Amino acid sequence: MSSSRASSSPLQQRPFTRTGRDASVVGLGTWQLGADWGEVSEEDALDVLQAAYDAGVTFFDTADVYGDGRSEQVIGRFLRTRSGVLVATKMGRRVEQVPENYVLDHFRAWTDRSRRNLGVDTLDLVQLHCPPSAVIEDDAVYDALDTLVDEGAIAAYGVSVETCAQALAAIRRPAVASIQIILNAFRRKPLDEVLPAAASAGVGIIARVPLASGLLSGRYDESTQFAADDHRSFNRHGESFDVGETFSGVDYAAGLAAAREFAALVAEHGPPGATPAQVALAWVVQQPGVTTVIPGARSTDQAQANAAAAGLPPLASELLDGVAAIYDRHFRASIHPRW
Repeated sequence: MSSSRASSSPLQQRPFTRTGRDASVVGLGTWQLGADWGEVSEEDALDVLQAAYDAGVTFFDTADVYGDGRSEQVIGRFLRTRSGVLVATKMGRRVEQVPENYVLDHFRAWTDRSRRNLGVDTLDLVQLHCPPSAVIEDDAVYDALDTLVDEGAIAAYGVSVETCAQALAAIRRPAVASIQIILNAFRRKPLDEVLPAAASAGVGIIARVPLASGLLSGRYDESTQFAADDHRSFNRHGESFDVGETFSGVDYAAGLAAAREFAALVAEHGPPGATPAQVALAWVVQQPGVTTVIPGARSTDQAQANAAAAGLPPLASELLDGVAAIYDRHFRASIHPRW
């Protein structure tokens, strides 16, 4: 493990305007270091964090529900001897998803637990974790979050959402610092209104599921088997949470066909040597209004390759047009109206 220096690799930083902090354009999502992506040992998780950090990643995204706090605890252990990382956690999914649970007393208890897990006095950024729309529209919820800021428990807050309508409602709130939303080549609706609205309001955009749960890497086919404790096995039809979180909500067979077309497009028009996964990440990074994209990584090689995607040149117009055509052909009718 390295010393307490801040990461020094050259990875572009973009501002979270309302937090006064910057974040690397490629961050690290750490759901997979806690649960629901198959088993990852703590040693392997720490190695992934180190590889991302050494590559210049200064933004880690986690949640209190990932491994029931395991992801936060691993990050907390890692950051005891390192500096310069903005950690965004999330709260609200450890209880029944009803508006009555989104109250100040619960917020205090949840943030106290996350502060203990991460080993900090003040959480950098806390996001409501895909709450019901009624929560996002409730004035009292933001009053409670403002109280946590006043008390010093959190420095800033945001909202992780499932739909564009929820994102637009949260963006209208004056102290919301960030919106976390699914955005990738197979999930393009946020480009229409959400990204322009966030940019205009000074709200950061955290783009999650950028590889459509790995589909856009081009590594899967009809014979691919996922572990029983991997959400790509148990949530394909929304059995445990919103189906949009698994393969971006696209049908797996249709996703494989589209991913093959995407890989062929990358081979023909992508930057030399870039993988489909790196081009998929660069596509997100290069969308105006995106602050950071948070791919997960289960290995040090993945973490390093993800960070390298930030350095790709602007994608060719032929590739961008082809990506739009793939979406229109395979997904627009089913995906655009739903989320």
